[in-house]
Amino acid sequence: MKLFNKVKWVLSVLLVFFLILTTNLLDKENFRRVKNSIVTIYEDRIVANDLIFEFLLLIHEKELAVASADTDFFKERNVQLQKEIESLTSRYRATKLTDREAIVFEMFQDDLGELEKMEASSNQGKDVYKKLLSEIKEKLNELSKIQLKEGRYQVALSKEAFDDVELFTQLEIYILIFLAIIVQIIILYKPKNNPETS
Repeated sequence: MKLFNKVKWVLSVLLVFFLILTTNLLDKENFRRVKNSIVTIYEDRIVANDLIFEFLLLIHEKELAVASADTDFFKERNVQLQKEIESLTSRYRATKLTDREAIVFEMFQDDLGELEKMEASSNQGKDVYKKLLSEIKEKLNELSKIQLKEGRYQVALSKEAFDDVELFTQLEIYILIFLAIIVQIIILYKPKNNPETS
């Protein structure tokens, strides 16, 4: 085999190697994107939505106490409720917040601070207190919508990554079939003897 033919074979094998390596690295990156997206959907969206639901339950409990004029609630249960709200707030803050979510969450915390001051002073009227509770629930509703929107976005990212993996897998199969055909041709090809070389 001449040197030129050997170089051609080496270059061909290297080309195939780099094609397969490249598609493998792309697959690895796509799987990483899918993994990150799934983790984000769970840790930062589903958990956050559960925390929002827990916030709503606690705020609803305050609303019921106001509606029923339960003075014992504000002497005993409200202190415990406030600790639960603080715990939920720190857990929610630990999730990965989008820019819009961080703004809404900051406003939500400001409203909670106002609520706590109002409960401590007990100078405000029932209507003002109810209005503040209503604003807090609106912020929670907006945070919940953000979770849904961001969850959809993460699912779309996962789908895109899976589509890329599927495409590159198909390309790998076609390349391997093409290479198998070439190998078969090379194996079965018998060059004619050149009378000049004999």
